[in-house]
Amino acid sequence: MNRLEKHFTELQKRHEKALILYITAGDPDMAATLNIMQALAENGVDCIELGIPFSDPMADGPVIQRASARALLNNINLRDILSLVKTFRQTHQTPVVLMGYFNTILHFGPEAFLHEYRAAGGDGLIIADLPFEEGEHFESLCREHSINLIYLVSPEPGTERTRNILAATGGFVYCVSHYGITGQHTDNNQLDNIVRSLKSMTTLPIAVGFGISSVEQAQQAARSADGVIIGSWLISELEQAQDKKLAAAGFCITLKEALTLV
Repeated sequence: MNRLEKHFTELQKRHEKALILYITAGDPDMAATLNIMQALAENGVDCIELGIPFSDPMADGPVIQRASARALLNNINLRDILSLVKTFRQTHQTPVVLMGYFNTILHFGPEAFLHEYRAAGGDGLIIADLPFEEGEHFESLCREHSINLIYLVSPEPGTERTRNILAATGGFVYCVSHYGITGQHTDNNQLDNIVRSLKSMTTLPIAVGFGISSVEQAQQAARSADGVIIGSWLISELEQAQDKKLAAAGFCITLKEALTLV
């Protein structure tokens, strides 16, 4: 059981909902990213989802695309991100999950990447464009390195394919609330049905992502799910903030407090 699994187990024992916040590594620069990660960790976030900048982020909406473009202008690469995770891990134990696209990892070398990522203190990995049908070898490598590979699960959960994906997923289930890109919203009645269906097929915690952009939406999602994943909304707030560390801390406090009321 790695850091991510242990933390979710503790949350479930306390009947708490998980707050998972996404930021893009290197936006606006690496020093600021580290400050933001530390602020989130010190103000109640349960997991930091750290985006790997990519030139063609097909699952991401315009907000995260902008963040990725800003990071790429700084020539951020995967080795820089591994160093960032290692530096963060020297002072904080909050679970870290990297989210990106498989080409970046292929270029680095999957086994070398997983070895270095685990050594740096990483806990989980989300590969937005890795189909379950093509992931078996990479899944086995992740297990060897005690890294949770977290598949995205679509809004049609009642299929045999979904059951197979859930069996291969580790850490938590990333429930995509709708078809489309990040930053869009979905109907809550539909979401409740999706989450109930997933819970009937797995004992893993269910975290809902894509489209949560208000306190009310976060609370509504958390009423059926075990946690919420927020990215575009946070990045939009950080884009406008002069003091990004302070803004990150305030955002985290507000959302964590809101989830305690569910």
